[in-house]
Amino acid sequence: MQINDALLARLETLSQLAIPEEKKESIKEELSEIVNFVEVLNTLDVSHVSATYSTLEGGTPMREDTPSNDPDIAKGILSHAPKAQDGYFIVPKIIE
Repeated sequence: MQINDALLARLETLSQLAIPEEKKESIKEELSEIVNFVEVLNTLDVSHVSATYSTLEGGTPMREDTPSNDPDIAKGILSHAPKAQDGYFIVPKIIE
């Protein structure tokens, strides 16, 4: 699949990125190579491969889930928020 100017313009709009004119041709070529690679992957027969696979024997190692009551954790997290009050994030109202 070739990436044409219209598709590149659509991707530019969706990503909200401005692509400089001098880079548009190289980006179209690179995107076309990526799409062609994915199309090749779509032709592979994976019917014999299980839907989930892990290279770790026994699955993902789990850590013990121990509760902690450290008020400094919440303060540290909320210190990065644009707005916080009384231990809560303040967010703009989006539903009337």
